[in-house]
Amino acid sequence: MSAIRNFSIIAHVDHGKSTLADRMLELTGTIEPRRMQEQVLDRMELERERGITIKMAPVRMLWHPNRRGLTQTESQKNAEDATLLYGDVTYKIRAAAFDVRKQLGLGHKESVYHKALAIAFKQQGLNFVSEKSIPIHYNGAHVGTYQPDFIVEDKVLVELKALPEIRRPQQEQLWSYLKGSSYKLALLVNFGSTDVDIQRVVFDTARTQDFPRSSASSPRDSAQVEEYILNLIDTPGHVDFSYEVSRALSAVEGVVLLVDATQGVEAQTLSVLSVARSLGRVVIPVVSKTDAPNARTEDIASELALLLGCEGSAVLRTSGKTGAGVAELLNAIVERVPPPRSGGKTQALVFDFGYSDHRGVIVYMRVFGGTIKKGDSLRLIEGRADFTALEVGVLTPDERPCAELREGEIGYVVTGIKKPGVASVGDTVTSARAPAPALAGYRSPTPVIWASVYPESQDDLPLLRQSLERLRLSDSSLSYEEESSGVMGKGFRCGFLGMLHLEIVVERLRREFNLTLVVTQPTTVYEITKQGSVEEIYAPARFPDDGTALRVRERWANVHVIAPPMYIGGVSQLLYEHEAEVGDSEALPDGKVQLSAAMPLRELMRGFFDRLKSVSSGFASLSYELIEMRDADVVRLDVLVAEELVPAFSRIVSRRRLQREAEAMVDKLEELLPKQLFELKIQARAQGRIIASRRKSALRKDVTGYLYGGDVTRKMKLLEKQKRGKKKMLARGKVDIPHEVFLKVVRES
Repeated sequence: MSAIRNFSIIAHVDHGKSTLADRMLELTGTIEPRRMQEQVLDRMELERERGITIKMAPVRMLWHPNRRGLTQTESQKNAEDATLLYGDVTYKIRAAAFDVRKQLGLGHKESVYHKALAIAFKQQGLNFVSEKSIPIHYNGAHVGTYQPDFIVEDKVLVELKALPEIRRPQQEQLWSYLKGSSYKLALLVNFGSTDVDIQRVVFDTARTQDFPRSSASSPRDSAQVEEYILNLIDTPGHVDFSYEVSRALSAVEGVVLLVDATQGVEAQTLSVLSVARSLGRVVIPVVSKTDAPNARTEDIASELALLLGCEGSAVLRTSGKTGAGVAELLNAIVERVPPPRSGGKTQALVFDFGYSDHRGVIVYMRVFGGTIKKGDSLRLIEGRADFTALEVGVLTPDERPCAELREGEIGYVVTGIKKPGVASVGDTVTSARAPAPALAGYRSPTPVIWASVYPESQDDLPLLRQSLERLRLSDSSLSYEEESSGVMGKGFRCGFLGMLHLEIVVERLRREFNLTLVVTQPTTVYEITKQGSVEEIYAPARFPDDGTALRVRERWANVHVIAPPMYIGGVSQLLYEHEAEVGDSEALPDGKVQLSAAMPLRELMRGFFDRLKSVSSGFASLSYELIEMRDADVVRLDVLVAEELVPAFSRIVSRRRLQREAEAMVDKLEELLPKQLFELKIQARAQGRIIASRRKSALRKDVTGYLYGGDVTRKMKLLEKQKRGKKKMLARGKVDIPHEVFLKVVRES
């Protein structure tokens, strides 16, 4: 356990976490070069499109401080090979073979590889003889000779091939040579059609029936090189996904605090740092993007050292793009992050889970005590469910089965449970036969905004229900409950962590489950006090009419904005427009100013983040935390299209912005709604009256276009007929609002 290091990378959004993780995976050989790509830990299509991390991703790496570039398979076998016959010699032989493969590539003749290996053996400091004749004996009598390509250190035979692949006849032949000679170990090295293949053939007189054991190839300097298991959990940087960060930090002992050399310390940097400090995690400060033309590396390093109260030399400099400083960072993780502490009975904390149709729920967890093996009888304490571990393994980053998960390690267990709602984030996995107490777990995620999601066709309601259940298995911060609307039919009221979270979930439902949805205006929770009752309302359609509630309260948030001094005026004006109560301001070491304010959560969700980026030319950053409920002066704004109420467009707005919001809404719908065959009336209603209205002209067919000459009364007759038809359609017609209109209204609001 002393060789295990569990750590996470935390930073403000777009400070280079995923790029740095890519270089770590590349340098440790976890990902083969041919499989390497940008944002390799970001598995979702949306993550790659937007260039952000949405879901935390665990991965296991093996790091040799004195040697770089081993593949995961090679590193995995090193621990096993350390106890094998002549392990110190075979490590160097394999290193030489892989160096030849790297320099020459594949497709050459066997003689070319023979000469190259001779040079590589010399560079490795190996004593060897080429094509030496060795006697073959039968019952003590000399019956022939055999010439291996190399005899290394008078211990290991090396047989060289350049075949498309190694088959059993080649293995049996080499084993027979060993049986007739005094040597016990041979390496069959084949520079094949796809890669170099090294097979280990051992002759053991006590196991003559156990035909040759072979092992995967693993170059290494010596058996004494230390190997560390580095378990990384990459985290999102966007403020909406701070819950993912808190879960990741509960499963590690240390964090890498990453700060962009071109941006410096930003709001979310301070937010995630405070979480790490509150949990007592070791913090390794790192300045990233040092290769950028406008990087202020030394200034940012000094600022970071001042923030953490450490020496400037303790701040590392890296570039995820070029790989500079990444090896030093990995060594610093080994040196500074403490190994896991030993536990008692079997305990593992579930920090995430997935689902497979065939294998059921797959829990991702950190083992705090004991050992978990395949076939063990286990129990989810909070879920009150017993199960048998169908498979245990580690993530590299793909799932790789292993014999067991020991204390201190991070991995996964296939439960076989297919019932939804049993597994939950923060639950404790323990032994069913000797159960241990539950671990502390996590605080439940609190939805920040709510929105109703309806299928376009009520026939898709069962599919939407199943889709949300499946999505909930991979996104524990999503909450939902079924509801019914007179106009929209049945749907679900969903809770989200923010506007970005809402967009991501709706887009995943559309892409992954091929659903066409109607999404209502997002809103926050309101506490409504009526005669003798207090009720929480989060659907605008259920908000009482003006004057019928005795008291309305809403959630507020503490907001922290960091921006250069030249933009403070614009930021202050923006805060005023969003009903914020501005508090203290503080000058930071790098010259930026931090503004603290309190504002209604409703206003924070009303596009505040986008407007903040606009007024500050992208230089301002934001973090927030929820606080108490306060009195609210708000009313419900309804929208009517063709004199029919559309609940999806209803919203709760501040009384002082009511007229402006109403005008903006009808203008937006006039622009977005397609023309109909009749004149379309768009109205905004609040406080019992219409306060804004627009009319969209009807599509008109040129009914007189085919006429040529003749009396004008003939044209007038056709126009009057068209007019009567439009009037009849206006009375009976129904407007089908496209799905894209709902999404655009939500996004632009």
